[in-house]
Amino acid sequence: MPNFLDARVIVFIFLLSTLAGCADPTSDALRFGLASAPVTLDPRFSTDATSTRINRLLYQQLVDFDPASYPIPALATWKKLTPTHYRFTLGKEGRIFHNSKNSAGDRLTTADVKATYDFVLDAKNASPHRATLELIQRIEVVDVDIIDFHLNKQDALFPGKLVVGIVPATLSAAQHSLNQQPVGSGAFSFVDWPSEGHLHLMRVTDKQKIEFLHVADPTVRAIKLMRGEIDMLQNDLPPELISYLRSQKNMQVLRGRGSNFSYLGFNMNDAVTGRLEVRRAIAHALDREAIIKYVLGNAARPAAAMFPPDHWAGITDSSGYSYDQQQARALLKKAGFSAENPAHITYKTSSDPFRIRLATIIQSQLEQVGIKVDLRSYDWGTFYGDIKSGRFQMFSLSWVGIKNPDIFHYAFHTTSIPPEGANRGRFSSPLVDRFIEAAQVEPKLPVQAIKYREIQHLLLEKLPYVPLWYEDHIFIARDNVAGYTVAADGNYDGLIKVRRSKLKLPDAH
Repeated sequence: MPNFLDARVIVFIFLLSTLAGCADPTSDALRFGLASAPVTLDPRFSTDATSTRINRLLYQQLVDFDPASYPIPALATWKKLTPTHYRFTLGKEGRIFHNSKNSAGDRLTTADVKATYDFVLDAKNASPHRATLELIQRIEVVDVDIIDFHLNKQDALFPGKLVVGIVPATLSAAQHSLNQQPVGSGAFSFVDWPSEGHLHLMRVTDKQKIEFLHVADPTVRAIKLMRGEIDMLQNDLPPELISYLRSQKNMQVLRGRGSNFSYLGFNMNDAVTGRLEVRRAIAHALDREAIIKYVLGNAARPAAAMFPPDHWAGITDSSGYSYDQQQARALLKKAGFSAENPAHITYKTSSDPFRIRLATIIQSQLEQVGIKVDLRSYDWGTFYGDIKSGRFQMFSLSWVGIKNPDIFHYAFHTTSIPPEGANRGRFSSPLVDRFIEAAQVEPKLPVQAIKYREIQHLLLEKLPYVPLWYEDHIFIARDNVAGYTVAADGNYDGLIKVRRSKLKLPDAH
């Protein structure tokens, strides 16, 4: 492995010295390199990480979260009038839409809040967020600042579900393409999206322009950073490139502990991956500690469950499945597989080079215990489409920015099989369903936390997912960039305060 890493850096240095192109020294925009382009700029439909992070900059939401993932006010404060009746009162900040109907922009009111959530709740609009919000029975506007949500059942965590960005009521109908022409009231306004991989935003407070540039290949992305063609990037670089960039005097590297949950998912209707013994064999076959040390550069923590231990509902009494090849082989034998009759699994991943590298290592570790793995990589759109449609045996993905334990209903309840939710592996367990339902109606948060920990232990036993790790977030920028802070969920909120620290031209060719 060291020789491979050294070779990659040598190639990187060679390309850096030979590739044409350099930065535009007259540009006043700060350029942010992306591994994946956003799919949609309509918050009512966004589910991929890049779209969600950018939409968070464009739109305001009613509720946000503290470091332990408890719901806290954003646009609005709230009171629980009855177990099924919540009253939200809009504050003063974040209430001017970025449109041109008048010089100041239209003011965000409760009519916009109602229109946004009515749209999501309307089945004909096919919003992926509808399943999470179906407990809303009706929404009642009291006045321009006060709005009531009436529920069909109690849910102590209901405020934490109201995280969809608010769009103008006048544009909430499908005829305006918020996907391509977003209008929000967030820290940034939309400028232009001239191509799939080139998005322009402008910070409202000081008119600072931000350009998001999609550069899929991590080596090319690092080269563009070195040459000043982009100013900063976050994540999706192999450790050897991070180490090389850290050694350069004109680069800075920030690292923050992450909460995004990486996992292997399975098709529970498949004859092979639907077998619990096979999934447990896979869990025991993975040397996660070695992958974290040698491939992720120690920039991750092993995961045993969806929520990290510092989440209010996180578990702290389990490290997951141990690395045990002998146990893995025994489980495969119990499932009827052997050297003469090996288990065959197709493993899908994205075409991101680093994700392919991780998948190749997982493939190798599984083959060491007798599982034949056919690894297939696809561009993000094709890959994600296959996962949402259930066209897979096994895949690797991450849940990004998950704060609310209602994710367990969305991802694992029998009623959440797509298009009703994100139970993409078609997992069905009456026992898990009952535990989820009991946790959702528990009125006391401390007791609810206990119930959600029980669910995570049960899922670790049933294994619809094999937990992998929580990856740290790595932000790398040129040394004339300042003010960025790294968030635990990897959001881009650091762009709200990022700035050029001094005037400095990019390095010469």
